[in-house]
Amino acid sequence: MGMAEFLISSVTVGAGGASSIDFTSIPSTYTDLRLVVSLRSGSSGTSRGLSFTLNNDAGTNYSTRYFYGYASGVTGGSTSSSTDMYSGLYGGTSYGANIFSNIEIYIPNYASSNNKSVSVDSASENTSSTNYIGFWAGYWAQTSAITGISLKGSLAFIPNSTAYLYGIKNS
Repeated sequence: MGMAEFLISSVTVGAGGASSIDFTSIPSTYTDLRLVVSLRSGSSGTSRGLSFTLNNDAGTNYSTRYFYGYASGVTGGSTSSSTDMYSGLYGGTSYGANIFSNIEIYIPNYASSNNKSVSVDSASENTSSTNYIGFWAGYWAQTSAITGISLKGSLAFIPNSTAYLYGIKNS
């Protein structure tokens, strides 16, 4: 018995960019969810913070622990009682031309009646010394099945940023 993965939905940001990427009406027919994103900001600067909400919940129900490394060291921290889940870094125009950051979000047992845990890995490669790689562990203190995910950046996503949502289940 193995695991099978199915594409639920995909989004490619069009002309004009987008302030968020939203998935709605996520079916409860899978065991886990995996969200794979490739993002870039159109603003100057290097790293931008990515966060997300589940089921449009803007309550203080999210907690995150994280650490990431970059050219001059490592950093770590945590958030608690937040209104969204901090989940990675993505680059801006100070990164080399056409370099997009990669982030993968994994949510096991998303349809269960338990609180939800989340794991995230993030890589922002650049042609200079501002590369980032990091890991996030998150917690959503709600027992509802996840039916929606909304990715939000500290600055808008440029065209051709992508997000792919997969459902995983035992086969």
